[in-house]
Amino acid sequence: MTTEEELKRLRRDQQLLQEHLARRDERIVQLEQQVMQRDERLAQMQEQLSVLSEQVQTLQAQLKKDSHNSHLPPSSDRFVRRPKSLRKRSGKQAGGQEGHPGTTLHLSETPDEVIVHAVEVCAQCQHDLRAVASPLTERRQVIEVPPKRVVVIEHQAQRKWCPVCQHVTEASFPDEVKAPVQYGARIGAIAVYLQQAQLLPYERVCEVLHEVLGASLTAGTLKTLVDRCAEQLAPVEEQIKQHVQQAAVLHQDETGLYVGGHRSWLHVSATEQLTHYAVHPKRGKAALEAIGILPGYTGVSVHDGWRAYQSYACRHGLCNVHHLRELTFLYEVLQQDWAGEMITLLLDLKQAVAQARSQGHTHLHALEVQDWKARYRALLAEGYQANPLPAEPPPKGKGRRKQSPARNLLDRLSTHQEAVLAFLDDFAVPFDNSLAERDIRMVKVQQKVSGCFRSLGGAQAFCRIRGYVSTLRKQGLSVLHALEAAMLGHPVLPAFELS
Repeated sequence: MTTEEELKRLRRDQQLLQEHLARRDERIVQLEQQVMQRDERLAQMQEQLSVLSEQVQTLQAQLKKDSHNSHLPPSSDRFVRRPKSLRKRSGKQAGGQEGHPGTTLHLSETPDEVIVHAVEVCAQCQHDLRAVASPLTERRQVIEVPPKRVVVIEHQAQRKWCPVCQHVTEASFPDEVKAPVQYGARIGAIAVYLQQAQLLPYERVCEVLHEVLGASLTAGTLKTLVDRCAEQLAPVEEQIKQHVQQAAVLHQDETGLYVGGHRSWLHVSATEQLTHYAVHPKRGKAALEAIGILPGYTGVSVHDGWRAYQSYACRHGLCNVHHLRELTFLYEVLQQDWAGEMITLLLDLKQAVAQARSQGHTHLHALEVQDWKARYRALLAEGYQANPLPAEPPPKGKGRRKQSPARNLLDRLSTHQEAVLAFLDDFAVPFDNSLAERDIRMVKVQQKVSGCFRSLGGAQAFCRIRGYVSTLRKQGLSVLHALEAAMLGHPVLPAFELS
């Protein structure tokens, strides 16, 4: 092989080698790009997996929430047949307890009607006994309503001509008798009672009155009666509002309702003796300012921690039943031991206060209070240690760092410790806000039975009459008698002692 041929072969081999190296480098670049793309996809998948995992945990937590470990109402307990109660067993048997007086029907000494079942002949020899006196008589009584259920009372006003001065004098009708034919105050009171106190819809009230009393009212007539009753109770409502504002301890809560198809809010302010309802399109401070009870209030406002309440300068007491439910969820579902210990501590505090009150004390010893609060703060520290802040940085600009429900609860228990333990420092402050929740529960029943209110006026009338009815019941007064007096224009005033 000549030198020229060898040079050509070498050049050819060198060219082939360079092409091979170029293809290799290109392949390496492609592989590196694929690796980078794979890493990017893995990072995206890991991020998506973390998001999905968080969503799954959130959904699982929601499924495990019910009325005993969250703020959900009992009607939402779909997946738990028998939710656990936060109440401890009393150890007593079900039914009436030993020493309970009980109630039974007693014979009346003044019966309205007496029916004598006479003995006329001897059951053995058929001798006539009608002239024989009966030394022994067995009495049995039946309590019944009269068959004639509606009484028509006619008022006749006379006109007389004076033979001396020729003047015609006319008698005047009573003030409550204004129309040629009208329903009396007692029927009107029963109608308003059924609609406002027993929460029956308008049509069903008319049906009950027709079938039970024989009175044929229309829904329009019933609405007129309700409006008349609400108008008569306006001064009473204002007095209830004024005395509620002066109470030493005030229970407050709110719930949603619909008025004319639009979302509104019903606000309750209540004491042990008085109840005031108000409806407003807003839930927050705008509503509280319009209602006018909290502005200037100087007592203790007991509520569930809604921020609008805490913006006022009065003292505050938080509902610890809400805290117990949230702690129950953390303990049972998320397996956080500090939450279980906090439940025990709060219930022990409640029992200690109740025991001291039963012994006639007005407060606990200062050293005992300090010991309770030290245990409280120690459990909060343990909770913070079990729930550290997330690693990601806080959001830029406005807004705060997203936290877990446990961390949010810890912040509330720590920041508002004075309000959480208000019942420990002041025996007049209750452990929970159950009074307001009981007062507001019937409003939810009304919505379930009758739906929304068609007008704002109807909602306001309901609030006024219902607050009056609740106040009467708290004070042990007759609701039906008071409504009848209200229909006559002379409503019964409840007691207004500060409570």
